[in-house]
Order: sequence, then C-alpha cells, then structure tokens
Amino acid sequence: MQAHTQHPGFYFFERGWLSSNNVLLMDDDQSTLIDSGYATHADQTLALVQHQLSGRSLDCLINTHLHSDHCGGNSILQKTFPNLRVGIPPGHFDAALHWDQEALTYVPTGQICPRFVPDHVLSPGTVVRSGIHAWEVHAAPGHDPHSVVLFEPHLRWLVSADALWGNGFGVVFPELEGIDAFDEVSATLDLIEKLAPTQVFPGHGAAFQDVSQALGRARSRLDQFVSHPHKHTVYASKVLLKFKLMEFQSVSLSEFLTWAAQCSYLQLIKPHNPSDMQVWLLRVVDQLIQSGAARKDGQLLINI
Repeated sequence: MQAHTQHPGFYFFERGWLSSNNVLLMDDDQSTLIDSGYATHADQTLALVQHQLSGRSLDCLINTHLHSDHCGGNSILQKTFPNLRVGIPPGHFDAALHWDQEALTYVPTGQICPRFVPDHVLSPGTVVRSGIHAWEVHAAPGHDPHSVVLFEPHLRWLVSADALWGNGFGVVFPELEGIDAFDEVSATLDLIEKLAPTQVFPGHGAAFQDVSQALGRARSRLDQFVSHPHKHTVYASKVLLKFKLMEFQSVSLSEFLTWAAQCSYLQLIKPHNPSDMQVWLLRVVDQLIQSGAARKDGQLLINI
C-alpha cells in the first residue's frame, strides 16, 4: 500500500476494513500520525508509518476518537517509538488512563484494543501544527460523543474521521444506549458544511472532493434513521456482526453466535420480541448472507 499525498508533508493511507484510514503529517521538526487502525492490522500500520518516515522517529500520535478501529495500533507504536506523545479527545482521558474497557466501548462492541497510555488531551479549539499549516481541532459528536475532526483553513482540507464518509457516516453509538444523538450528527454535518472543505479525508473509504453530494447522502441517511429508528438499529447490528466476522474471517456458526450473544451492544438493540436472542441473531446473520457479506460452508461462517 502506498501513501497518497497531494501536498508536501501530508500523507493519506487509505486502509481496508477493519482499520481506519491514517494521516501522517511531517515537517522538518516533527511527525504526527492521526489514528492508528485496528489491533489485528497493527503490524501493517507500523510498517506503513516506518516506510514513510524513512528512519525518522514518530513524534506524536493523535486519535480522532477512541473506537477500536482508530486506536488499535497505538500500543505497538508506543512500544516502537518510546518518546511518542499520544493525544486523545476529552471525555475518555481518565478511562484510557485507567483502561476502563467498558467505558471505552471495547467490551460493549466485543472488539479488541491493546492497552496504551495517553499523554495529553486533544481539545477542540486548539491546533495541531505541521510546518506552515495549523490544523484546527473541532468537536464532532454524534458517531462518538467525544470525536473530533481536523481542518486546515488555508488548504481547506478536512480529516473527518467517522463524522462524514463519501457514502454516509458511522453508526451513532450513543443511540444504541438510549442517548439521543441524531441531533448531534446533524449539528456536526452543519459544522462541516460551514467549514466548506474542498477535500475530505474520511476515516474509511477514499478521499473525496464532492463534499456537497456527500453531505446530501449523509443527511438523507440521517433523515431515514430519525424517521425510522429501527433502521439504525438494524444497520448497527449488521455492522457489529460484520466487523467481528472480518476479524475472524472464518468461524464456526456456534462460536460466532456465542460471541454475539455476549456482546453488550447487541444485547441492547435486540428487539423485545422474539425473546430468544439466538433466533434474532440467526436472522441478522441470514441477512448478511443474503446481501453477499458472508457465506456458510457447512457449520462455518465465512467472511466475504
């Protein structure tokens, strides 16, 4: 995988699931990585960064938010670069410091993230400097209540994390806990429209310039979720199951169902009827198979 760059000192690594994309900022004095991917891809993240650094040290690592697919490489990077400074958004600093995996959502999602130690808070209203560029840190709640995006006002480039993709945005996890957050998604989309970026580097998928069209797609999806909240829970259940299946790649159906039945978020969003968790999970797995996202081979469930 090669880093895409359209400006000296800016490198965009478009990753495949399970990992988030990464952005590497470099100048003569400092190198900064934005997000580090998922734990199972940590060795690849390290290799990509080291290749681009060409013998230099990685000085700073910042996370747009602490979902496992955005910070799963933090640990290996800290071990490889002992002087690495790690900045995370406010809200989960104490949880990360004391490694509360429930609060950090790794238990509720059933996902993995090796422990790392944050150094400082990446506060909205501050800037991340790289050469002549100052990347503004903006709060972007919705998908995650503590998420941030980074905007460079001279280039008019936006690192949007999971607040805006080319085809939508990430699962609104607070909604799964019964916390109203669709309004926050809307406000974050309004913020992005006000910033008027000419280029967006999302947390997943390719970079894009058709920002107005992407915002239109995102708002259309949001309207559907607001009007029919059940559509969001169905979407979330498929995402959680597909994500874990991508991690397993191939797993016995019984083992997969055992994992899923213990996943807190899936327990939260399971419909009251049927009361049988396994019946509902099998229905969602069948939907993944029918959509071409998975297949069965005997008792094996296989990712596609």
